[in-house]
Amino acid sequence: MHDARALIEMGAEAVRRLARRGYSLDLSELESLQSRRNQNIRSADELRAESKRVASEVQQTAKQGGDISKLKERARELKDQIRDIEAGQVQVEEQLRELLLSIPNLPDDAAPDGDSEDFAVEVRRVGTPPAFPFEPKDHVDLGEATGILDFARATKLSGPRFAVSRGAGAALERALATLFLDLHTRRHGYVEHAVPYLVTRKTMTGTGQLPKFEEDLFKTGVADRELFLIPTAEVPLTNLYADEIIPPAELPLALTAHTPCFRSEAGSYGRDTRGLIRQHQFAKVEIVQMVDPADADATLEAMVGHAEACLKELGLAYRVVKLAAGDTGFSAQLTYDIEVWIPSQNTYREISSVSNFGTFQARRANIRTRGEDGKPKLIATLNGSGLPVGRTLAALLEQCQQQDGSIVLPESLVPYLGFRRISADGTPEA
Repeated sequence: MHDARALIEMGAEAVRRLARRGYSLDLSELESLQSRRNQNIRSADELRAESKRVASEVQQTAKQGGDISKLKERARELKDQIRDIEAGQVQVEEQLRELLLSIPNLPDDAAPDGDSEDFAVEVRRVGTPPAFPFEPKDHVDLGEATGILDFARATKLSGPRFAVSRGAGAALERALATLFLDLHTRRHGYVEHAVPYLVTRKTMTGTGQLPKFEEDLFKTGVADRELFLIPTAEVPLTNLYADEIIPPAELPLALTAHTPCFRSEAGSYGRDTRGLIRQHQFAKVEIVQMVDPADADATLEAMVGHAEACLKELGLAYRVVKLAAGDTGFSAQLTYDIEVWIPSQNTYREISSVSNFGTFQARRANIRTRGEDGKPKLIATLNGSGLPVGRTLAALLEQCQQQDGSIVLPESLVPYLGFRRISADGTPEA
């Protein structure tokens, strides 16, 4: 969420930056609403001051035995005028708030131009995609052949875009999540959290999922209580500090959590309906940092490295790209995507997005610290996937597959699994 005054002061610069992400800022509408808001505040203050003066005159005139009828009439007029202005002020404030909530974050000038993934700029490639002496299978065929994934029974339970993992597959999912959490807590300095999976509308608004992306969210409720299923642990982790002032000595805050994530995928238009790439429910380890805005750029680079470390630990080939301004998420200023190699598709697919939100989320959620002058100021928030379990499992099965249909897993998972190989019939083997 933006400060209306800041956008108006930026003027053409705000229009230019938002245009890079395909958003047309109507400065005249913003200025009009801000002007009406300010005028209402001034008028209401003036009327309240006059009302206070008239009330004093009524008391003084009554003590002196004078006629107070005209003064009382004026007091009633002032009360009605104040009520009308306050009602108008509520309406203007709501219109201004709705407009500001709909305006995306200003993209960083470091983001390349463009409006789709085709304009992403490759930063680096790590590892070599495996070359197979046979036609590689996709993870769906591998998972079903070994019996460690069951999509048909998941569909029977819940409909499309769900999966059941079984035996070595379920153990592998648990091992991946634990490996990621161990890396982030023991090596990267994050504090693990267990958080609610159901949150309020205010919480969703704080990180920018609402109001814009309501169609992509699952929600539930009891009586008049409305709750949303989290699309990512970013939502509860960031909002833990909503409406708080974090002491500067406690920054940076580095938080992580392993949670289920729920997304309707309303905007995917039928993409990736097969397999684990795009599901309604999936597990993910999320990393979140809250820092002084001056440290945000360096923190973003570090967090990309934290997500990369998970893939390096697994020996998976991947690349890092910087997203174009027009392809950057609503709340983000700058985003790096990490894309893992998927042999069956002969391409890299996104497995992690790591973003710097600047003060955008902090303003919406009212998360602050104190500057050197002791006055409250907004913090910067950042988050990233570190990593999603399902997509990592898909990449592992495909990159680690053998000609006989077995899967030879990386050594780093053996301490968590107790086995290194999944045979063609799904049997775990040392």
